[in-house]
Amino acid sequence: MNKLLVSLLLTLGITGVANAAEPVKGDAAAGQAKTAVCGACHNPDGNSLAPNFPKLAGQGEKYLEKQLHDIKSGKRTVLEMTGMLAAFNDQDMADIAAYFSSQKGSVGAADPKLVERGRALFNGGDVEKGLPACTGCHSPNGAGIALAGFPHLGGQHASYVAKQLTDFREGNRTNDGDATTMRTIAAKLSNKDIEALSSYIQGLH
Repeated sequence: MNKLLVSLLLTLGITGVANAAEPVKGDAAAGQAKTAVCGACHNPDGNSLAPNFPKLAGQGEKYLEKQLHDIKSGKRTVLEMTGMLAAFNDQDMADIAAYFSSQKGSVGAADPKLVERGRALFNGGDVEKGLPACTGCHSPNGAGIALAGFPHLGGQHASYVAKQLTDFREGNRTNDGDATTMRTIAAKLSNKDIEALSSYIQGLH
């Protein structure tokens, strides 16, 4: 009973971070014309072929727009993106976010040997470690919660997810807000946990 209560409180604590926000006023059609430079790494439709570049297709519009602003301002460091957003204003970034959000994301495959552990962590967390289930913010199918700005994870490249979780754990990525939600969670993940979760997420849809 105590374990159930702890798990529930952890999940509620994480989901309680969401704040209502005004909808993004991006224009997907206008955004498509502004993504030519993005396509080199992320593919024209946002389904990157290189596992180190994230898939942007189907990602939440609010989340994408925030990442673009954070990368441009330097709040989030992505070396490959250095200077890439300098010429874009707020409307441009809103339009780009709207375009990629409107695209259909592709799905990869999970390693069968890692599915059981990955599914257990994603759906149930690990009470002994104080880990909440990922579903609280990212939903059972990995679709995220777009209005809250919680990202879509399902189908994302495993190696990219693993790098982000590791960066959160090591303090190399800090743009998860004052609540430090992802840093707090990732700090409790072992390398094996990250490997299993990342693989499971890659095949999740």
